[in-house]
Amino acid sequence: MLEVRDLTFRYATRQQPAVVDISFSAEEGEMLLVAGPSGCGKSTLLRALNGLIPRSYKGELQGLIRIGGHDPRAWPLARLSQQVGTLLQDPERQIVAADVLHDVAFGLENLGWPRSRILERVEEVLHALGIAHLRDRPTFQLSGGEKQRVALAGVLAMAPRILLLDEPLASLDPQSAQDALALFRRLHQEGHTILLVEHRVEDAMKAHPDRVLYLEEGRLTFNGDPEAFFERVDPTAVKVPFPVWMQRWPVIRERQEPPVEIPPASPSAPPLVVFEGVSFGYGDGPDVVHEIHTEIRKGDSLAILGPNGAGKTTLLKLAMGLLKPRRGRVWVGGKTTRDQTVAEVARTIGYVFQSPSQMLFAPTVWEEVAFGPRNLGHPPEQIESDVRWALELVGLLDQARVSPWALSFGQQKRVTIASVLSMRSRILVMDEPTAGQDYQAYMRLMGSIAGIAFGPAQAVDAMVFITHDLDLALSFANRVWVVADGRLIADGPPEVIFLNPEVMRQGRLVPTSLLEANLQYLGRTGRFRRADQLAEFLHGSR
Repeated sequence: MLEVRDLTFRYATRQQPAVVDISFSAEEGEMLLVAGPSGCGKSTLLRALNGLIPRSYKGELQGLIRIGGHDPRAWPLARLSQQVGTLLQDPERQIVAADVLHDVAFGLENLGWPRSRILERVEEVLHALGIAHLRDRPTFQLSGGEKQRVALAGVLAMAPRILLLDEPLASLDPQSAQDALALFRRLHQEGHTILLVEHRVEDAMKAHPDRVLYLEEGRLTFNGDPEAFFERVDPTAVKVPFPVWMQRWPVIRERQEPPVEIPPASPSAPPLVVFEGVSFGYGDGPDVVHEIHTEIRKGDSLAILGPNGAGKTTLLKLAMGLLKPRRGRVWVGGKTTRDQTVAEVARTIGYVFQSPSQMLFAPTVWEEVAFGPRNLGHPPEQIESDVRWALELVGLLDQARVSPWALSFGQQKRVTIASVLSMRSRILVMDEPTAGQDYQAYMRLMGSIAGIAFGPAQAVDAMVFITHDLDLALSFANRVWVVADGRLIADGPPEVIFLNPEVMRQGRLVPTSLLEANLQYLGRTGRFRRADQLAEFLHGSR
């Protein structure tokens, strides 16, 4: 079905090739998991397969690609799109219509299908994905996870033979991710050929891929079955099940740096943001946030979890003053958000949006990160120092003069975090900070951010992050909110929240192997620990 031989591609804007001498094949009905660090060439490989390279992304392309024995470069894009369907990493780039119905129908309209057949096919796909209730919803009102499922519906509607899925789990809550993996298994069993690009390797394995392709620095370094992959992979580079950590720990322990200790959250700490009976709804629609009474306090490392569309992002936008409550008040720095401009609130709260495309606009990474402090009127020498500090923190100082649009999605995400860090706001708020990041990059990133919040040179008073990654929450949070149906249904330490089966059910939270291990040994450890900490504790206690 698919053959790739000696594929090399260099973007016109880059000096070095993004992928080098990649060769593999896929049989009809085979599922391949494609893994590797951020920026290793996974998305570039998909662009070469779906025709975006060389049509939309210019550069030097060498090698051979065959789909069903044919050269797709000779096909018009309309024909290629019926053979190869792609779910992009950032759903914002794939939503084209004002409402869900017309977005899913868009591809079929372009193929000239009769209206009755289009409507029938759209209904079929929406029901298969469990999003029929979104049929008439304006796309701008969808959450990130809902947009991802709508984008997938638009791809599936065209019934392509090959599916290219670029980080399809990145914006999904844990239960929706399990549902998506079950769907991919079904499509696989129905005969679709699937390339699944995913950093969440532990989760992706539940789709039962036939093989794993592992890329490093643009080269294919592993092509084999999943069991052999776990025997060879570095657990610090890829998110693997905790038993693999335990098995490999004696070999990798010397390479681990001591983590920053995050102290427990204090209920008596001074409040930084206060939600006082806050309710909110969009336009004339019903409330999507209901009667929120809570505080963000100094010393909080707060993880916010819950289903897609539960109101998590809306809650943080209310804190930023980007949205104003229908009822109730939000207090920041002793003043309500109604009495401050967004720019004034930004001196206290730095907000990283869920999608990088909502933030990036400058010609270079350096200019992007310098924009915020320059707008706030910081002195030039401080801007220079703070931009360098922020880029070093996220590991992108070597990309300072590169266009943000030449970077991978995960690297773009780190640029947006750096652009907020450089403003030196007292509260760092991040919406899905690890989406599109490989495990090693996001553990380093979150460790560095924890260091500026809880290390000796404390630069922020609190960190807040929305996530669907339970392991991230138990590793870096001292406090957890679970939001469901616009209500705050749980607030407390992770060791308490994740023990409550009803909260887990309502929050659509699915236990991971690391959570299960932490729960098993909680009586001995006294608190949740990161994978490396728990592995060290258990090996040391043998």
